[in-house]
Amino acid sequence: MKLVPVGPAGAEETARIAVEGAKARGIRHLVVASSSGATAELFRDCGLQVTVVTLAYGSKEPGKNVMEEAERQKLKDWGFSVCTAAHALSAAERAISGAAGGMYPLEIVANTLRMFSQGTKVCVECSAMAMDGGYLPFGEDVVAVGGTSLGCDTALVLRPSYSSKLFATKVKEVLCLPGKERE
Repeated sequence: MKLVPVGPAGAEETARIAVEGAKARGIRHLVVASSSGATAELFRDCGLQVTVVTLAYGSKEPGKNVMEEAERQKLKDWGFSVCTAAHALSAAERAISGAAGGMYPLEIVANTLRMFSQGTKVCVECSAMAMDGGYLPFGEDVVAVGGTSLGCDTALVLRPSYSSKLFATKVKEVLCLPGKERE
């Protein structure tokens, strides 16, 4: 496992580690979390099947998506699949906890994964979202890339499962994690 710096340089290093890690292991599919498309652009011409997972419509502003349509089309033109879906580890539960207070099971799972890094949670979650949408083949390992609003800083080799069978997901290897704590 490698520790990568936080920020743009860390995102570029994470992308390099993810692509090299996938190719070295014979993995064909890369799952990349990217709300605006900027992180996804780091994987252009990487030689892998890239699925970009972005936020659901209305997640920031009602009726809108944070990824501009022109960016979405550009990624598709590059051969990327773009999956837009509700967060597998929060979505409806966040509505309940926000209205009723407390913490619910999926939020506990998400917070447990965040103990490793925010990106670890994002990798597991986005892989499940991509599985749910039919973007990934069942039963194959993928390399998943995630991070924070500052960019990607985490890459995992995992065998994803559908969100309805989340605990069947197997994290097989940590390729990289952020190199310093984030607040």
